[in-house]
Amino acid sequence: MKDKYLTEIAPALKEKFQYKSTMQVPKLTKIVLNKGIGAAVADKKLVDQGVEELSLITGQRAVATKAKNSISNFKLREEMPIGAKVTLRGDRMYEFLDRLATVALPRVRDFKGISDKGFDGRGNYTLGVTEQIIFPEISIEKVNRISGMDITFVTTAETDEESFSLLKAFGMPFINKNNPE
Repeated sequence: MKDKYLTEIAPALKEKFQYKSTMQVPKLTKIVLNKGIGAAVADKKLVDQGVEELSLITGQRAVATKAKNSISNFKLREEMPIGAKVTLRGDRMYEFLDRLATVALPRVRDFKGISDKGFDGRGNYTLGVTEQIIFPEISIEKVNRISGMDITFVTTAETDEESFSLLKAFGMPFINKNNPE
């Protein structure tokens, strides 16, 4: 994927957006996987399972996230573990992106493509996955609770259009609005 970016994607984007320098061409800096585990307030083992699942999916050790504030209505105390996250950079990031686009996303039931509404206006894209079992690394027999996660792609693109073109060139299956099936 990294070689594909350097040889094909970067020159194509430079030509499309008329950049003067190759340093202006947007690139993917990191991918962050975040999993909120709301039921972890009652059962602490769920956070450990979430960390283990994210570690299996990415091949890199995930960390537990802790609550910043106490919320009495949710029986939540400050510094309680309530989720898991992992940040991917470099070769692991490109390898995960390749597996996500070619293996995991096509395994989603009734998959028509991912929405193009997840851009934040600054060139970053967030995608919500409803089931962790779309990843082949997760064994369905070992899963006792199906949960989702957020996957955020952080790019150096300055606009959503540049970021969209970059992710589309990497092979992300966005919904084609011009040709609805």
